[in-house]
Amino acid sequence: MEPITDQLEQLIAGTLHLHSKAELAKKLALSRPLRVKLGVDPTSSDLHLGHTVVLEKLRQFQNLGHQAVLIIGDYTAMIGDPSGRSLTRPPLSHQQVLEHAQSYQVQAFKILDPEKTEVFFNSQWFAPLPFAQVIALHGRVTLQQILQREDFRNRLHQAQPIHLHELHYPLMQGWDSVMVRADVEIGGSDQLFNLLLGRDLQRSEGQEEQVIITLPLLVGLDGVEKMSKSLGNYVGIEESPSTMFGKIMSISDELMESYYTLLLGEPLEKSVHPMESKKILAQRLVSRYHTASLAHEAREEFELRFSKRDLQSANLINYFPSPDQSRDLLSLALHAFDQCFELKKSRSEVRRLIEGGSVTWCGEKITDPTFVIDEQSEGVLKLDRTHALRVRVLEKE
Repeated sequence: MEPITDQLEQLIAGTLHLHSKAELAKKLALSRPLRVKLGVDPTSSDLHLGHTVVLEKLRQFQNLGHQAVLIIGDYTAMIGDPSGRSLTRPPLSHQQVLEHAQSYQVQAFKILDPEKTEVFFNSQWFAPLPFAQVIALHGRVTLQQILQREDFRNRLHQAQPIHLHELHYPLMQGWDSVMVRADVEIGGSDQLFNLLLGRDLQRSEGQEEQVIITLPLLVGLDGVEKMSKSLGNYVGIEESPSTMFGKIMSISDELMESYYTLLLGEPLEKSVHPMESKKILAQRLVSRYHTASLAHEAREEFELRFSKRDLQSANLINYFPSPDQSRDLLSLALHAFDQCFELKKSRSEVRRLIEGGSVTWCGEKITDPTFVIDEQSEGVLKLDRTHALRVRVLEKE
């Protein structure tokens, strides 16, 4: 293993909370592989770039010779992490969760080394747990402790409901740490409360408390909220190379520095033009999750479509509006963003794009949101700097 000071420098880079540096140094001095835990809840079938921030940190531990412990939260996922939420998550069946978990593991191993990863489903210890032990586990924490969480406090203040099963979530995540004897646990910044509770439970079980490392949350394509599939502001790691490249090119210049830091683990080179920096970022990420050749093709395709303004010759998504779809430009563009690119835009956002001159139809700039595209017309609809499609007419049977 590398010297402790070198390991610390690498492992601390990019972190938001570390509890604590002294504890981590002490554990590294044991000269044995540390058990580094990351829990993931398969509440959907896809991983996005936001998920990869913590996975990359876990891979960093692996590269330094440590043991990754990946917890697939098939029981916690049925509750859904209440962190940062103002409403209760819709419940998932165990079967739905298991179906999602299959693709989660495949995608996670695009980043993690499977030979250095232990995988557990937390149903392994929660499913057989007798109710008497559930009661005993509840006795380890107080209601006041759980209600210290900011999201629960906010809901109480706003008279929003908190369902009893949601209060179990932090306790279950903490118990996972006991069951795998974690030396370190990694999570997003919104997981701090849960990770600290894991330390409390380990201490009560006579285990040495885990070191806590949290990382910043990746802001999504909208530049406001954290990346989330439910918000439509995400880049999925299994999306096509061209879609992934185009989505990354749509981020604002202001997000570039954090994307370089969190996704590439390196600083943004300020001397490079922002457009070129963005292309480099997109190409490297597409190469990471696909191949270098596909990333090169995606860049060439993007430059053909947008840099060289040759949209007519580009390989664009075919968009077939339904016969009952409103044909005014505002409604059509709003629907196209959602259906073709899974981007949830508001009417006011799309209106601003049109009135600001970003939208073109058949190469002609259209600034009137009420402009109507005839239902028998076909052509290229450019929605903004990075999204364009080919409007097609459904053939009558």
